Amino acid sequence: MDTTQITDTPPPTPQPPTAEQKRAARGATRPGDRIFLGLSRGSGILLLVIMAAIAVFLTYRASIAISKDEANFFTAFEWNTQLVPPKFGIAVLAFGTIVSSIVAMAIAVPIAVAIALFLTHYAPRRLSGPIAYVIDLLAAVPSIVYGLWGALILVPHMNGLFGWLNDYLGWTGIFSWQGGAPRSMLTVGVLLAIMILPIITNVSREVFRQVPQMHEEAALALGATRWEVIRMAVIPFGRSGVISASMLGLGRALGETMAVATVLSPTFDIQSSLLDPGGGTFAQNIASKFGEASETGRDALIASGLVLFVITLLVNGAARVIIARRAEYSGANA
Repeated sequence: MDTTQITDTPPPTPQPPTAEQKRAARGATRPGDRIFLGLSRGSGILLLVIMAAIAVFLTYRASIAISKDEANFFTAFEWNTQLVPPKFGIAVLAFGTIVSSIVAMAIAVPIAVAIALFLTHYAPRRLSGPIAYVIDLLAAVPSIVYGLWGALILVPHMNGLFGWLNDYLGWTGIFSWQGGAPRSMLTVGVLLAIMILPIITNVSREVFRQVPQMHEEAALALGATRWEVIRMAVIPFGRSGVISASMLGLGRALGETMAVATVLSPTFDIQSSLLDPGGGTFAQNIASKFGEASETGRDALIASGLVLFVITLLVNGAARVIIARRAEYSGANA
């Protein structure tokens, strides 16, 4: 029997990459690529520097105000910066900002998603185009116009809704109404919902348009109805986009100023009912008091702005975490 001797040939020794290969691996092999890489990197660094500068400025001015405050800054139900020493707190402002934003999101997000689904999967093209155009126009309306409309049109027509809520849900305490002017947190939440509705609708609509046609055709081939196609293929694909759109809307709701100041009757107390007038928000308080505030008063308003800044950062961070956790289940990765 013939045998053949098998010899193992050692693999060639890898050579270190050349400078040209290193530049190619970094994706900057041409002068234009290197310039664009430097500009984009510099833009990102500049954004971080600006954010850090804003945080340092707010923290410095807030520390000056808080050091003079005789009340508890986080729990006091008072805002009187003219006293010597001053007394002010953000408990009412934090409560009003969070409550009004939650009401606005609870109203706006389901309606916006429904409109986006209607425009992308139900409405004919000749109808979806004009509706989308009108929604785009609503997103460009200034805040003060919404505020004037809310004060002159929305507020007088809220009496019927408030009476109905008091008759059927007043026993909960949250929707009890004593018959005052409907300039309350619920009215503010409804107005904010109308303001953020175009933003959430537009972004959600564009996300739903990106659903791969093969996903929908595969669901239809398996015998799914149109609603089942939306539930199994469209919504899972666009879930992260809808969350991002909702966070954009929430950011506007948290920082809205003139519209809230025009509609709300601010008081520094917390109402147990959403229908009773009173309360306040960070942005509304800053807009209404900044012009006539003393130096200490401006520092106090800046301190409240720092709290709003932190809340916004926490909301955006939470949104990024939610999107990152749900991205692997999204149809975008299929």
